[in-house]
Amino acid sequence: MDGPGLSHRERAILAGIERDLRADEGLDRRLRTMRPGPPLTEAPSLLRGHFLGTGTCLAGAVTAVLLVMAASSSSPGLIWAFAGSWVLTLTGLGLLVCRWSQRFAAGHHGTDRPADEGKGDDGMGGAR
Repeated sequence: MDGPGLSHRERAILAGIERDLRADEGLDRRLRTMRPGPPLTEAPSLLRGHFLGTGTCLAGAVTAVLLVMAASSSSPGLIWAFAGSWVLTLTGLGLLVCRWSQRFAAGHHGTDRPADEGKGDDGMGGAR
């Protein structure tokens, strides 16, 4: 380090900030699991992380196809297959809504952007 070190007061303030940041469990978990690397290596883990959403979308597509087939043929087998896929789709949607509401209640509104991003040094949001 080229300049003078931190004073005792500055170190105490920094330690307090670090302690407050570690108290946020979601942030702490995200920081602990960050891995450097190109974005293409993250694609399989992104699919694993969004397995419920992907599965629900696929179940919805299958449900729509089965609905059309069951309505046109009136076959009991297709109607039961539609009913089963409909239940799976609704269950997946219910779980996604529960997950979303838990994140919303915890304050994670689906954005990682800080609240003051894009503002100037004066905090007013405009250019000087």
